Amino acid sequence: MILWLIQKTDFNRNNIQVEKLIKINHLSRRFDIVVYDKNIQPYILIECKAPDIRISQSTFDQIAVYNMTLSAPFLIVTNGLETYCAIMDHKSKSYVFMDEIPVS
Repeated sequence: MILWLIQKTDFNRNNIQVEKLIKINHLSRRFDIVVYDKNIQPYILIECKAPDIRISQSTFDQIAVYNMTLSAPFLIVTNGLETYCAIMDHKSKSYVFMDEIPVS
């Protein structure tokens, strides 16, 4: 996923952060990847699973909880075989699936 972000998008590699610890409700959690925009604000939150792990609703629920702290407008979940992207509606605390991944 990181290689794809660097090679196929306009994102600066310096704006990609991997496995950073965050606090959610006083609990320590670790996100997989965050892509920051040009203003260094979280833009895409990415959750990576192993290829043998099925992407499910609970996977999206997990990343949505992480995103309550980060407030990224886009979420991506992938296991390398399947990739899903959603745009967040922070007011309603919901997300809508997208056909394409935002590339800039």
